[in-house]
Amino acid sequence: MAIIVNMPRLSDTMEEGTVASWLKKVGDKIEEGDILAEIETDKATMEFESFNEGILLHIGVQEGETTMVDELLAIIGEEGEDISSILSNQDIANEESPKEDKNTTEAEKDNASDILNTTSLPEGVIVVTMPRLSDTMEEGTVASWLKKVGDAVEEGDILAEIETDKATMEFESFNEGTLLFVGLNEGESAKVDDLLAIIGPAGTDVTAIAANFSTTSTKIEVVTEEITKPVDSVTKEATKIETSAPSTTTKEILSNSTGRLHISPLARKMAEDKGISLNQLIGSGENGRIIKRDVENFTPSFQNTSVATAKFVPTGQENFEEIKNSQMRKTIAKRLGESKFTAPHYYLNVEFDMDNAMAFRAQYNSIPDTKISFNDIIVKACALALREHPQVNSQWYSDRMKLNNHVHVGVAVAVEDGLVVPVVRFANEQSLPQIGAAVRDFAGRARNKKLTPQEMDGSTFTVSNLGMFGIESFTSIINQPNSAILSVGAIVQKPVVKNGQIVIGNTIKLTLACDHRTVDGATGAQFLKTLKGYVENPVTMLI
Repeated sequence: MAIIVNMPRLSDTMEEGTVASWLKKVGDKIEEGDILAEIETDKATMEFESFNEGILLHIGVQEGETTMVDELLAIIGEEGEDISSILSNQDIANEESPKEDKNTTEAEKDNASDILNTTSLPEGVIVVTMPRLSDTMEEGTVASWLKKVGDAVEEGDILAEIETDKATMEFESFNEGTLLFVGLNEGESAKVDDLLAIIGPAGTDVTAIAANFSTTSTKIEVVTEEITKPVDSVTKEATKIETSAPSTTTKEILSNSTGRLHISPLARKMAEDKGISLNQLIGSGENGRIIKRDVENFTPSFQNTSVATAKFVPTGQENFEEIKNSQMRKTIAKRLGESKFTAPHYYLNVEFDMDNAMAFRAQYNSIPDTKISFNDIIVKACALALREHPQVNSQWYSDRMKLNNHVHVGVAVAVEDGLVVPVVRFANEQSLPQIGAAVRDFAGRARNKKLTPQEMDGSTFTVSNLGMFGIESFTSIINQPNSAILSVGAIVQKPVVKNGQIVIGNTIKLTLACDHRTVDGATGAQFLKTLKGYVENPVTMLI
């Protein structure tokens, strides 16, 4: 008897899937446990195995095509079995259902409403829209194009690097043909599902298709305003000398009339590493594009801005740089704004004695090839305390509260564009060196935008540490849907009272921000009491 195999839900947020490749073809014998296909979900490309055996009689979704969860994927049955009635019933169901046609490609399906209502796409033409590369992505920025108009594109080729709210990711083509149109230039942004590119047979006119899309893009602009003031003859002479020296002007900064700064990703990275301001660089590449050699050959220039024995009114230029908000910055603003104004925050402040922790760390780090930080101790202590106080390890949703039995600690990491929170999973089960290695790895890759969305999802609690910047105490905004976040300050040496005597001690201030919807004040206080026991006596974490 024929068995209908539907598109599986391979992740908790998956709504549709794309067949990356079929491992079996029609007519092949299928055994239970055989890998049928590789399915691209919203989070990863995963193998999908068969739970049935028989002959693969029908494939409903071709490679590169997308369909909704629970829609027909394949049919398995006995060799020679008649499945025409199943397919006929499936066609009738599709006609009656408001869902999209399963044979429509992802690009066609997402953009059907955006193309001329009275016409269809020319044969072989595929509209490629801005992909949703993370579960929270709402718009993307083209960091760089790996293909240009006129280039041949093969399935699997990397079309572009797309900056999302979480990372810069490669976007590969699921189609082949010629790149006929590019809807966004490097550095420009568009909403998810807006026009990104058009692929099709060489020479195809796609002007009408492109004209029926509207993309909202933003650009980096540098604006220079001169201040004009009355000056005497001495001042004029001084101004003449001042402005005769080389200076960075609007003409030099802007690469073309659009006001967008043209710079290759490699040159941008090199400039950032060397601490060179981008508006000091002059491009020697095509159309004034700043490239690697411009950064390598850059020499700071100094201006003679004074005249001996001359008195004059200070003059100069007011100049500023308007930089578009990155996807990460926009998302941080949106999510933290929502958290601050929807979750009723309250704050609990404590101060811990760190003398034992300092001695413990010094002894621990005396072990060869072992290095732990105070932050690692805090993360481990939090993880153990959360196991004893699951209410603090909870998450708030509009219709329910989720008490997590697992502990995934998010560790806030500052990066150039803002803040990311990679997650140390099952932190209570990790050793201190394992936590330290994980956090160092995350921090290094976060600064290079190499973290994956999966590595930043799923936290149940967050630790934010500004102690290394000399900050003694601060408060943080809860990383929703979590219920709490711990702010960690610097270790400070100061007079303290021990056993009735004033001695020099080392203390640290911590602030626990709690969501009052899930964590009552007494619950938060009890958590901090447990945390204090672990931090002030860290050897107990090894028992």
